Amino acid sequence: MAHEAAHDHHDEHHDHHEHQSFFQRWVMSTNHKDIGTLYLVFSLLMFFIGGSFAMVIRAELFKPGMQLVQPYFFNEMTTMHALVMIFGAVMPAFVGLGNWMIPMMVGAPDMALPRMNNLSFWILPFAFALLLSTLFLPGGGPAGGWTMYPPLSLQSASLAYVVFAVHLMGISSIMGAINIIATILNMRAPGMDLLKMPVFVWSWLITAFLLIAVMPVLAGAVTMLLTDKYFNTHFFDAAGGGDPVLFQHVFWFFGHPEVYIMILPAFGIISEIIPTFSRKPIFGYKAMVFAIASIAFLSFIVWAHHMFAVGLPLGAEIFFMYATMLIAVPTGVKVFNWVATMWGGSMTFETPMLFAVAFVILFTIGGFSGLMLALVPADFQYHDTYFVVAHFHYVLVTGAIFAIMAATYYWIPKWTGHMYSEFWGKVHFWNSVIWVNVLFFPQHFLGLAGMPRRIPDYNVAFANFNMISSIGGFLFGASQLIFLGVIIHCVWFSKKKATDRVWEGAKGLEWTLSSPPPHHSFTIAPVIHDDELAHGHVED
Repeated sequence: MAHEAAHDHHDEHHDHHEHQSFFQRWVMSTNHKDIGTLYLVFSLLMFFIGGSFAMVIRAELFKPGMQLVQPYFFNEMTTMHALVMIFGAVMPAFVGLGNWMIPMMVGAPDMALPRMNNLSFWILPFAFALLLSTLFLPGGGPAGGWTMYPPLSLQSASLAYVVFAVHLMGISSIMGAINIIATILNMRAPGMDLLKMPVFVWSWLITAFLLIAVMPVLAGAVTMLLTDKYFNTHFFDAAGGGDPVLFQHVFWFFGHPEVYIMILPAFGIISEIIPTFSRKPIFGYKAMVFAIASIAFLSFIVWAHHMFAVGLPLGAEIFFMYATMLIAVPTGVKVFNWVATMWGGSMTFETPMLFAVAFVILFTIGGFSGLMLALVPADFQYHDTYFVVAHFHYVLVTGAIFAIMAATYYWIPKWTGHMYSEFWGKVHFWNSVIWVNVLFFPQHFLGLAGMPRRIPDYNVAFANFNMISSIGGFLFGASQLIFLGVIIHCVWFSKKKATDRVWEGAKGLEWTLSSPPPHHSFTIAPVIHDDELAHGHVED
């Protein structure tokens, strides 16, 4: 059995890194688990930095009038908050989870391209040092929103720094994606057909193709901005024959697949957790895989729904409206399949499952507000208001970030060999789920009442909902310190040892390894026979 084999090799290989210095182990590492850990720690750091920017925003909006910061600095905060959260917190967290889990899930000893793996991580700290340094430069950081629309973004003194930072992030993402595709397609255990892979592995395979397709598009868009500012080109300058709307088309051709890059791995995580705690296999496995692929395909043909207010021709508006509504079909399939998986299962509600159930409910709210935004005549009202802010935060916070937290609680006992405190995990969950709704739900009403986004001051009519939203924001932010505490306690102070199959209902190759796993996951490839994966049986 692979289980025993893993234990034998565990003794040989677990001490492999004991004689390495700290520098060799962490800076020069080519081990997928160590690099996964680096990504996750980096992501957590960026989550708190990006969150502190959000606290500045909510503090300024606590009541009408200018309270704490100047309008330009407020705009810097909205821009930096988005860039740091998207490229620094959410995406590296998913890459870290992919690095940690994919080799273990497919029965591989490591990632396919370990040195490139190391490089793809170490680009990121330099990229974000560059981006964050703009806050201290003369003229300040970028303040044109994370979308960097010209002509506004061209007025930023630090545009070149921001563009270079974005290029570095893109290079890192593309390298990570190539590595994941190479690992999944070439290093699966014998007998693991594509349609026997865990849904999380499928979700990452599809996401990796999205990354390779769209990161160069973003690179092109920001490079055109750069040449407009410094080399007298006129791509987006109407006075020179250019068109600022061209930037929006190119940007959103990247930007819409990007939002799915930030949610598809979350779908994969939730599709691992719900079956485990429902103690039954995922309902409609193939439908789930095809739904992820359909969402990815449709993400390429809906970009202009971000641009209904720019004066698109009627035919284009109708096409993009219907194409956008079509995405609701595969997304609905996934939601119904998660519910059907839970239906009739013997469910228990440990912390990962609580986050997963909250994900299904709250992500669905975000999906419904997205359908509202898909309707062209309605979107004319909602566009650039706080309704949009509420929509995408329901998708990204209670969607992507809740899924990352669920994954952390689900797999951290496997990573560390220690159980976290279930009590404090639940305290973190209930605080997060209550305050995140206090934070974002009132923003729907603010948007419907006409409050524009990215403004530092507002009419007194919006005061009450803004105050409620800010209180929710401060308490949601504070709740994440509990999360940090749970992680620190689990890694360094927890006395409770984790078993190999941490959760009673857990299936899949990663649970056949010891907790914590050996330095090289599978030195002998496990052989998978038909139907055995479903029952967690493998032989070497």
